[in-house]
Amino acid sequence: MLPTGTQDVLLVGLGAVGTIYAYILQRSKLARVTAVARSNYDVVNAKGIHIRSKKYGIHESWKPYRLVSSVAEAADRPYSYVVLTTKAIPEVIKTSRILEPLRSSPYSEKHPQPTYVLLQNGLGVERDLYHSAKALGQGDPKIISSVVWITTNLVEKNVVDHGDFDRVTIGMYRHGDHLTTTNSPEEAAILTDLGTMLETGGSEVIIATEIQRKKFHKTFWNVAFSSFSTLTGCSPTAMFRPPPKEGQSYSPYVAPQTAPDIIPVLRAIVQEMLTLGRALGYPDNEDGLPSSLVDATVLRTAELHKDPALTTLPSMLLDAQNGLPIEVEVILGEVVRMAKETGVDVPRIETLYALLAIIQNQTLGGFRQPKL
Repeated sequence: MLPTGTQDVLLVGLGAVGTIYAYILQRSKLARVTAVARSNYDVVNAKGIHIRSKKYGIHESWKPYRLVSSVAEAADRPYSYVVLTTKAIPEVIKTSRILEPLRSSPYSEKHPQPTYVLLQNGLGVERDLYHSAKALGQGDPKIISSVVWITTNLVEKNVVDHGDFDRVTIGMYRHGDHLTTTNSPEEAAILTDLGTMLETGGSEVIIATEIQRKKFHKTFWNVAFSSFSTLTGCSPTAMFRPPPKEGQSYSPYVAPQTAPDIIPVLRAIVQEMLTLGRALGYPDNEDGLPSSLVDATVLRTAELHKDPALTTLPSMLLDAQNGLPIEVEVILGEVVRMAKETGVDVPRIETLYALLAIIQNQTLGGFRQPKL
């Protein structure tokens, strides 16, 4: 028997984000977490995960309530929530394939479908799961999508660094509808339940009435800064951080020999995103996509990455450095496809997409070997 108020939660993907949110959920004491560690199962099973967090402290050899090596192994009980924190890379493996044991016999016949929670970057990441779960004939699938802001990196297979910040915005996925801005009573109850778990565990939580515009806004940052970082091999600190003063030592920084002003270029990229957002029907207000987001995205990032103490790398850059597939299709590719469907020109974003697609091609072709 579970303690009153405790729910079984399955978390798939024990990388950096997955580890921190598994820890948060378990810390709440409202969730009993079964975590699927795929590529790092052996080392985590033997030694646990070393969490080094400025917010939650140091936790040596931490483990969730239950650790398994596959979704099939975890498919022995019903779950209130299934939280997916793997990178969304559909050209490698689709979400429906990852979660297939939960949607097939005997699991789907013995247990009701859970509420799926996608803690993933990118746009359109919900569609494949929605269609596969809908095909079970158990009604409309319950899928929560999200926007995660967090400073965390997996520095070894069982070592996670985390800063002093994590915030998640959650909202219900409504297939084919990104303009309804009111939660039904059932939607509000589901979001409040999950939000309470995460908030009790220590995370900052925002409940959205329409999540797609929030995800679109997050993509502003990834399209501009993740792309630039991955293509140059440099973190955003190389774009904005001044040279160290006497007595300081850090890198990278903007060397005075060149010091190009890249803010107009970044601003033009983000402006293409805003123009596309308008074509999609998002209004120019705080509930939609305010025009101020263009300057805010660029200037806030510039200010943050001037800090000598900042060492976190964009996850796309880290994946590229480690010879791992990057989230090019769900971020850049999806934006380009949406732009074509709505007749919006995005030449700068198309260029970034083409260049990143070359990196992805070489990775998937086996020419860039994984380091982790």
